[in-house]
Formats: sequence, C-alpha cells, structure tokens
Amino acid sequence: MAGRVKLVFAGPRRVELVEEPAPAPPPGHALVRTLASAVSAGTELLAYRGQLPPELPRDETLGALGDGTFAFPFSYGYAAVGEVRALGAGVDPAWLGRRVFAFEPHATAFAAPVGDLVPVPDGLDAERAALLAHMETAVNLVLDGAPLLGERVLVIGQGTVGLLTTALLARFPLAALAITEPRARRREVARALAGRALPSEPDDVRRALGPGGADLVYELSGDPAALDAAIAAAGHEARIVVGSWYGGKRAAVDLGGRFHRRRLRLVSSQVSHLGAGLGARWDRARRWGAAWRALADVDTRPLVTHRIPFADAASAYALLDGDGEDVIQVILTYPAF
Repeated sequence: MAGRVKLVFAGPRRVELVEEPAPAPPPGHALVRTLASAVSAGTELLAYRGQLPPELPRDETLGALGDGTFAFPFSYGYAAVGEVRALGAGVDPAWLGRRVFAFEPHATAFAAPVGDLVPVPDGLDAERAALLAHMETAVNLVLDGAPLLGERVLVIGQGTVGLLTTALLARFPLAALAITEPRARRREVARALAGRALPSEPDDVRRALGPGGADLVYELSGDPAALDAAIAAAGHEARIVVGSWYGGKRAAVDLGGRFHRRRLRLVSSQVSHLGAGLGARWDRARRWGAAWRALADVDTRPLVTHRIPFADAASAYALLDGDGEDVIQVILTYPAF
C-alpha cells in the first residue's frame, strides 16, 4: 500500500485531507484498509465546530485517540470498518483478510493492535457494522436506565443514538413509549425502527405518559436546554438519563420546586463505562456482543440518509452542521481496492 489519506480538523469548521505514507504494522499490529466509517453528528460536530475544551483528552479509553487532545489540529472519528491487509510480526495469519471494526479516526488506512480490532460478524455489511459504536451507546443507555415492566418512557431527541435507543426500548414490555423530536423525517424513522406508532405530538405525549408523568426519561438531543423538558415530563422519583455530551454549550436549567420536590434522579450515561452495579458483569466484550446482536436485529437502513465519498468529507460535516431536515446518519465511503 503506497500511502494513506487521513482527515484532520484543522480549525473550527475546517476539515483537511492529509496524505502521508501508509503505516507499516509493527509487531502485534495489523494494517487495515477502510471500507466505511460513520460520522457522529454529536461528538464529532462539537469537535468540528470547536465547541470542546482544547485541553480535554480525546478519549483515554481508546488507544487511537488517548494520546491527544481537542487542540487544533487533530484527527478524530471512532467508527471505522475495514479489511486487514497486512500483519506485523507475531500476529496470527488468520487475521489477514478479516473484516474488522475499530475505534479509529477517519482515514483510508490505519495500523492498530489486533487486540483493539473487533471482528465483524458474518452477514453484516460494512455500513451496518460502522454503527457499532452508536449501538453500543444505545445498549449502555438502556442498561443505565434499567426500564421496567409497565413503565412509561420518554426519549427526547431522535438522532442516530436516540433512534437506536428507541428501537431497543420498543422491545421492552412498556406501558408507553413516547418521543420528542422536531424533525418529521426522524419521527418517521423512529416509528419504522420501533415497528409501531409512537406518540410524538405534545398532546399525544402527555396522554401517553398520563397524569403521573414518565417513569424514565432519556435526554439525547444534544441541547442542554432540553433538560428542562425532561424535568417537566418526569414523574415522582423518576430517572432522567442524560446521554448527550454538551461540550462547551451551556443553558439555564430549572432545578427548583419540580425537580426538588419530585426527588428526580439525574443519571449521566457514557459509553466507556457502566456503574458499579453492572460493570462487574457487563464488561465491554459483553456489551459489544449485545450491540452486534442488536445490529443484526434492527433494520438500520432507514437511519443512513447520506453516503459521501471520503474525498468529499468536508461536505459531509458542512451538511451535518447545517442541521438539514432530512439528514440523520452520514456514512463516509472509501475507494475500492
């Protein structure tokens, strides 16, 4: 492989493609040629816009990202699927030609420790497999929320993670499942993924949740102001699971009488970890297994609204930044090899 091209966030709303020699896989590593990568409309847009603290580590739990911060320029991305093309010393030859998922920045190729590569199950195409990180997040959200038989649940925000979370919750024996989402296209996709009608208009949501309010609310909109809506919808002693990462965005939140007297519980949910009550049994390998099974079960095709060649990656971020009505999940595609 003669070389590779990597995506670099060069400054706020500036994306560049940088050519460099292809990395030779050192011992214990594999060289992977990328087939597809998924763009996160949440975290990556914050990075693209420069809305993340520059001193913040990109992700200490992921080897490909852990050594850097969000100070420009930097590479980012964490949902790449590719094919193993070369092996470093000491790597089992069975890895050669295998399709794998990796938490790697967007690039045409990358070298990674084989221990960081996740084999893609047979039968899953590269596009669907690229959504593993999003589905793993949805699995974590469900585990952190712990929905119970007969509960009334509200999901605020129907981006990719919100839609996948809604799809998983629809498989629970809930008394009610409702959503809040201003974009009509996303409401339609939510109904398709859930396989049933979902109350989404304000009056319908209130009727579905009943006078007691929601038992469980997920705030997945990415808008800190939505916390007020979550608090308003929550019933007595309800759980509010916050899966959004707001970056540097701020909003006033009313933690007065309603929040205080109802004894509401705010739960921070982040994909890298689970709370002590589950973490001992639900290690990452188990969560990945659950996410792969969910990806095989949920028809994710309605989620992917745009497939953009990697060479035009700058237009992908501009499209997401424009907050278009019909944009949900963007997949970067790569040249055949």
